[in-house]
Amino acid sequence: MKTLATSLVAVVVLAASACSSDTAEPESTPSPTSSDQAQPEYVAELESTVEQLMRDNAIPGAVVQISSPDRGDWTGTFGTSALDTDDPISADDHFRIGSNTKTMTVTAILQLVQEGRLSLDDPISKYIDGVPNGDTITLAQLAEMRSGLYSYTFDPDFNATLDREPEKVWTQEELLQIAFARPVNFSPGEQFEYSNTNTVLLGLVVEELTGMPVAEAFDERIFAPLGLANTSFPAIEDSSIPDPHPRGYMFGTNVSTIDTFELPDDQQAAAVAGTLKPNDVTDDNPSWAWTAGAAISTVDDMTTYVKALVGGGLLDEQMQNTRLDSVQSVGGGTAGYGLGMAQFGPLLGHDGQLPGFMTFMGHDPDTDLTIVIATNLSTVPSGEGSALTLVKGILPIFYGSDYQAPSDPARAPGAEESTPVPTPGG
Repeated sequence: MKTLATSLVAVVVLAASACSSDTAEPESTPSPTSSDQAQPEYVAELESTVEQLMRDNAIPGAVVQISSPDRGDWTGTFGTSALDTDDPISADDHFRIGSNTKTMTVTAILQLVQEGRLSLDDPISKYIDGVPNGDTITLAQLAEMRSGLYSYTFDPDFNATLDREPEKVWTQEELLQIAFARPVNFSPGEQFEYSNTNTVLLGLVVEELTGMPVAEAFDERIFAPLGLANTSFPAIEDSSIPDPHPRGYMFGTNVSTIDTFELPDDQQAAAVAGTLKPNDVTDDNPSWAWTAGAAISTVDDMTTYVKALVGGGLLDEQMQNTRLDSVQSVGGGTAGYGLGMAQFGPLLGHDGQLPGFMTFMGHDPDTDLTIVIATNLSTVPSGEGSALTLVKGILPIFYGSDYQAPSDPARAPGAEESTPVPTPGG
């Protein structure tokens, strides 16, 4: 799987075959709270849009949560939690959230900067030995995806091992050994290129300076303060997902999707028709993603989290402004990336794609609109991330019919050339 994160949204949605039968249409169910009162005016259009996108893209199930002070809050569930069943997906389901984890890792780094325990200008060599160009790659460049380090998730042998041994427990040392065995892609700061190697290194820095496992640091610094009772960071030996949770699916294999998640035309048609089924990868061990993508959460917790991530509450005002100001355009248009934060048009936040799941969380600091989406399919047959496909369909409902969504920052080309490769775990 390419570079583990499809950062802020990869697109497209798989649907028809994801329902309880090949011909069944995904059905939406309003959240329990929304049934007690009149639904927001946008719900009918949003439901119709999501259902159509799921049918057209073979997405089994999805949860969509909207928080808007002007237009109302709403949560809807669509489709099923497992293929070939009638089991509905639930608003309380836990999902692997992939590269949304990166925002947590960088948040912990920025908190340590606030505490005077490190500087964003520190070279990574100050904390980790053996990093190529380690004496000139800064912590800021790692967090902004501008280090030039090869992402281990593109390595063919690594991907073959994931396919052959999905239960394998990967250590951080093994992941970095793969990355460091390859030449760097460019000089530090020269351009933008999404790399999971960057965030694994930052996770090691968090552990070194806090003196505790990342899971404990995240709980103490992020989960507990925000009351994220259903968000967790698993030990590398733990491939389970807390109940309740849906099954997670992906088309193709890790090896077959190294260069692209797009299926051949005939397979795309078969997938949408329901005759080609995705693989169940629910129980694959996510240790290879570690601080670049292994966290687990629910849509409720993700809504709370992204509001604090973008709106404030995790950092002091000065550091929060530093983070927001770091976001700069990547790949043209209104897609952007900064210190562990992605921009998707008017929304700031991130997205995350791991085998079996894709999630998106975005918050508009101008209108306070928050959109969170979780699906149980990595990418749709056309190759785009499933949650992003839904986001692209939903955004015009809130920003007008002429709204054009930007590209996914995780798949954006570097400042100069380089064509991005899809990124699982993202």
